[in-house]
Amino acid sequence: MPKPANDPIWEAIRAEVAQEAHDEPMLANFLYGVVLNHKSLEAALSFLLSAKLESTTIPAISLRDLLDEAYIGDPAIGVAVRADIQAIRTRDPACSGYAIPLLYFKGFHALQSYRAAHYFWTHGRRSLALYLQSRIAQTLAVDIHPAARIGSGILMDHATGIVIGETAVVEDDVSMLHEVTLGGTGKEHGDRHPKIRRGVLIGAGAKILGNVEVGEGAKIGAGSVVLKAIPPHSTAAGVPAEIVGHTRVDVPALEMDHRITNGSGDAK
Repeated sequence: MPKPANDPIWEAIRAEVAQEAHDEPMLANFLYGVVLNHKSLEAALSFLLSAKLESTTIPAISLRDLLDEAYIGDPAIGVAVRADIQAIRTRDPACSGYAIPLLYFKGFHALQSYRAAHYFWTHGRRSLALYLQSRIAQTLAVDIHPAARIGSGILMDHATGIVIGETAVVEDDVSMLHEVTLGGTGKEHGDRHPKIRRGVLIGAGAKILGNVEVGEGAKIGAGSVVLKAIPPHSTAAGVPAEIVGHTRVDVPALEMDHRITNGSGDAK
């Protein structure tokens, strides 16, 4: 897979990993195998993910060919991968470098695996896409339907237990924590899952159910159950969720401030 010209994120990853291989020789084989032996971020990613998603029936070498096919077939995936890494590096205080999401963060791994599954879904290979969804759920504990539409600059922090349904839409620059569900109500057919607009922040354990829209720049409190539309730049919390105020910033997903004061909106 050819190396893209002018790829500062990939160069930063290589430099960080080279230093880490020098500082921690015990990890040198791992770091060379995952990063330093590859010429592009896409090649490194397909190598890493194929090792995580392989099974007794489809080995890593076959999965890697499939992932490479998706990444080559749709260059927009590579653009989204880099935007996701930048989002994690910027928003997650536990991320001290560009290499860390690639090497260690399963939310990032699940999201990039979904992107390949989505490619196959949209190219008529739905059985393969559903197989990949199943493997992602089994190995990474994140269940994203391959038909869902997810933008770039996405942070899935911790990610364990995230569920995103078939007709869900997640626009650019959204942040969500573990155990978030973008699901249906269980009784609807057709377009039945949430639409999350740009810049939304969704707290841990929040459930957004049904074909409801969460407007641009909104904030959903941890543990909330959202059953109706949330206007742009509003803060919603509770079971069921109600509007409790308005966000203090235009893009809460970038701030990652989950504080909420009932009755008066965001904490000052």
